[in-house]
Amino acid sequence: MNNKYKLQEFLDVDRLQTLQDNFSKSMMIALVVVDQDGIPVTSPSGFSDFCAHSRLNPTLAKYCHESDNAGGRAAMESLKPVVYRCYCGFVEFAVPIMINDHYLGAFISGQVKVEEEKEQTIPYILNHNQIWRENQQLINLHESAKRMPYDRFESTASTLLHVSSYLVEQAHANNIQRELRKKDLELTDELRKRVEIERSLHEAEFKALSYQINPHFLFNVLNTIGRLAYLEDAQRTETMVHDFSDMMRYLLRKNNHGLITMNHEISYVKSYMSIQKVRMSDRFDYECDIPEKYLSVVCPFLILQPLVENFFNYVVEPRDTSSFLQIRAKDDGHDVILEVTDNGDGISQQNIANILSGDQNRQKGSIGINNIQNRLRLLFGESYGLEIISAHQPAMGTTIKLRFPMLPA
Repeated sequence: MNNKYKLQEFLDVDRLQTLQDNFSKSMMIALVVVDQDGIPVTSPSGFSDFCAHSRLNPTLAKYCHESDNAGGRAAMESLKPVVYRCYCGFVEFAVPIMINDHYLGAFISGQVKVEEEKEQTIPYILNHNQIWRENQQLINLHESAKRMPYDRFESTASTLLHVSSYLVEQAHANNIQRELRKKDLELTDELRKRVEIERSLHEAEFKALSYQINPHFLFNVLNTIGRLAYLEDAQRTETMVHDFSDMMRYLLRKNNHGLITMNHEISYVKSYMSIQKVRMSDRFDYECDIPEKYLSVVCPFLILQPLVENFFNYVVEPRDTSSFLQIRAKDDGHDVILEVTDNGDGISQQNIANILSGDQNRQKGSIGINNIQNRLRLLFGESYGLEIISAHQPAMGTTIKLRFPMLPA
């Protein structure tokens, strides 16, 4: 029988041992608990001298275990205590330990003799075996074994059945409570993750979203400025307005899952870079090497914005030399790896640790990057996130790798 439960997993064996020892002592009867295969899971309590000695012999111990197993199986089939004689003639009983029709094992008790007339009516659980009579010491111990009134023996079995039922019901109730607590924790954790995703998404949206700007009014103004720039032949102004308009459209996109296509994300970055080009002229250059096959892959909304913004804050602004930013994509057959590389002076390993932990008090720029890390893990799982690689040497730069599943839109 393939059991859903195992006795050692379902019941606390240490507590079972204590109960068994006390029951055996109070009832003055041998007792042991066996598993579904008849193997003892507790140490014997109150065993007769005959049984204790015979079980030291591997051959006789084998017959004992077979008797225990057969007795437990018989009790399982009858769903109540079964009285029988073991292979050497002692009277024993087996009380099944079951839960939801699953047999876990049994209490095996007895090793006594009862009234001779009654004893003759009790069947052997297995074939009567006389091999133990080859040992004179066992013969003597067998003859000196105590007798017990059958009525008392039978009532002991009934009592143990009630004890067994109580133990199993209590353990089952505890297991159900543990499962309910586990489910409750899982639901709480799932709710927390959903809340964090929503919070992270709102934090990732551009600051302009916090202003109560009417989108139609905003785009009407931008279109008007762009039209004026066109009429006045101010091409750079016209281009800048269009880039800014595209950025605003992207930022005002609504997506309940916080996901967007790579194509839209890269378009936003290019518009952002074009505006910065107008501001900073030749102080920086950039390259977006994104093969076409990745443009339809979904990625988190505004996943690149904090990294590009940090490039200007911590690489371009602080120095006079020309800076460079490269954004490229590749895959390993399963995940997309988006790499953002600059030619700055790098980051120390300690600061990298602070950034990834979100320690905003110790490292500037850590909030945005840690936010990306959290969003990737919340959306796709703990195996996803970002990696920061830096030699922390002048002009040797820093590479940030973002990993997420290669999922089509």
